[in-house]
Parts: sequence; C-alpha cells; structure tokens
Amino acid sequence: MKKFLKNIFKKKPGEHKADKFLIVIIILLVYAGLLMLSSASSVVGYKMFDNSYYYFNHQILSVVLGAILFYIFSKINYFFWKKHAIGFLLISCLFLLLVFIPGLGAHYGKANSWINIFGFSLQPAEFVKVSFLIYLAAWLERRQGDLNSISQGLGPFLIILGFISFLMIMQPDIGTLAIIGISSVIVYFVGGGKIIHLISLGLVSVLVLVFILNAKPYVKDRFNCLTNPEIDVQGQCYQINQSLIAVGSGGFWGRGIGQSRQKYMYLPEVSGDSIFSIIAEEVGFVFSSLLIILFFLFFLKGVLIAKHASDRFGQILAVGIVSWIAIQVFLNIGGMINLIPMTGVPLPLISYGGSAMMASLLALGILVNISKYTEK
Repeated sequence: MKKFLKNIFKKKPGEHKADKFLIVIIILLVYAGLLMLSSASSVVGYKMFDNSYYYFNHQILSVVLGAILFYIFSKINYFFWKKHAIGFLLISCLFLLLVFIPGLGAHYGKANSWINIFGFSLQPAEFVKVSFLIYLAAWLERRQGDLNSISQGLGPFLIILGFISFLMIMQPDIGTLAIIGISSVIVYFVGGGKIIHLISLGLVSVLVLVFILNAKPYVKDRFNCLTNPEIDVQGQCYQINQSLIAVGSGGFWGRGIGQSRQKYMYLPEVSGDSIFSIIAEEVGFVFSSLLIILFFLFFLKGVLIAKHASDRFGQILAVGIVSWIAIQVFLNIGGMINLIPMTGVPLPLISYGGSAMMASLLALGILVNISKYTEK
C-alpha cells in the first residue's frame, strides 16, 4: 500500500509549479459563491430550518471537503487516471444505478437523482461527469488511428454515451445529460473525431430531443416558456418570470447585498440554479458581469493549459474539464436570463450543493495537476 501511494504522488520528469493564476481564479469563485449564498439563502433557510445560515453552514462543509479533494487530486499525477479510467467510470456508474434502488434512492422535486448513505445525500451524476471525461480522454488517446472508422470510433463512443444518457433520462436529469453530452462531443472531436461524424451526432441529438420532449412534458413546457414566458406566469413559466424580474430590478449597480426582494419566497431555488438572478438583483449588472469575467478568465486559462499539456491525454482531459464548467455556466446563466430553456443545473462553485461542489473541485484539482506538466 505504501509503495502504491508513493507511486501515485511521485513526481514525474518535467514537473514544475502549478498555475497560480488558475488557483487564484478558483479561490475567488468559491469565495464569491459563499458570500452570495449567505445572502440569497437567508430567507428560505430561516423559513425551512429556523436558521438563516443553514445553507451557508452546509456549504462551508462542502467547500472544506471539496478543498481536501482539490488538494489531493492536484497532487496525484494525472497519468495515474489514464491507467485506471475504466475502473473509475464503472464505480461512478454503479453509484448512478443506486438511485433506482428503493431505500437508497432519494427524490427531490421531479428528479430521482440522489442516494442516501448514512444520512448524507449524494448525487452520483456529478461524479460521472468527471469519470466519463477521464475515460474518454484515455480511450481517445489509445484510438488515435481508429477514429475514422465508425465501428472502432463513433460506434463505441455512442454506445457508452447512450448508456449514460439513458440513465440520465430515467432519473430524469436533463440538465446533467446536456452537460455530459455536449462536453463529451467536444472532447471526441478534439481527440480526433471527424466532421461527418459530427453531422451524424447532430441528427441523433435531434431525435433524442424529440423523444425527450414527448416522454417528459415538463421539458416541452420549458421550451414553450423560452419563446413565450407570459404564456403561464403563475404556472409553468413562473420561475423564469420571477428570475427576469430579479435580474431587471437589479439595474446597473444593484439593490445592495442582502437587499434582494425576490429571495422572499418569490423566486424558487434561490440557493441553487436561481442564485445568479439574486446576484444580479443585489449587485447589479456591473458586479455580476465581473463574475462572468472570472469564469471567462478561467476558460481562457484552461484552454492555454490544454494547449501546452505535455501529452495527448492531458490535452484532451483538460479540454473536457474546461468545457464541462463553461457549458454548465452557460446553461445556468442562459436559462436565468431566458436565453435558452431552463435546465435546472447549478452555477459551478457558486450554487448550493455538496456533490456539485466536491465534484467540481475534484476535477479542478486534476486540471491544476495537468498545469504542473505544461510545456512552457
């Protein structure tokens, strides 16, 4: 065991210091999330648990656990994950199946996406994001010369993506499915996939979307609210209307931290996927734009790390992690301002959620480790 751990943390040739700018961005995002969560969740925390800081206190615990994972995974040589990619994916998929077992699976709203273990709730789909990207990066590196073939490239890719997509639809967790689907397609083509395969995937995606719209009526409702949010302001379009009110009333400078009106039980999920609307209401366009700029800087830095990674596996994996965070930010903020249909995904490093916070910091720890082996 001692030899195994020593091998994991052993420095490889070419290792240098981690990218400090990336670490600073991550710290600033986490700090901003804690600051805004303490305000956004105060009313619902007091109403539900008689404690204005209930969500904030729990998020602090998640950040501490996530920071530990971040530190550990930033120290583990990312080459290690290439060797154990399939095992990591199988374990995370096993946990994903547990949500369907009575007594273990837990409901939250319309989704059956959580499992209860020893009194703690865990959302396995958040960790599948990481494990699937690691597996794809390792798989694509091995099959550099086979991606022209459908039987060796696109076919196997669609099979494993289809299996995970099926589990996501059954929960249902369409938001996470969108993140996994889009980021994995980006990774596939960065890894050497062909344009003709992209067109084929586009057609398949349209068919899947049509199936989801017919199988899950509430998904269709979200598309209706995108085109006409006034169609049912007290029903299916209630959240997006309240979100737009929050964003609009924030104006240029905002009402002030702690001064949100929509958090007084008007806007649903103020600690989760709606937190950006409260941020825009309290700190206005200027400071909410700074948050977006922070995410944009993270994206640029992540792309540079991927570009200068020391090997193909590191390049593909870095692109996958950066794509995941960037796509999730776009889906969350885009949904809150009615640019795209609402997906119910949290804002990375900002929204309340233990599993999401820990999975994100775990993945970012891997990205930091990749930055230690970039070629200057």
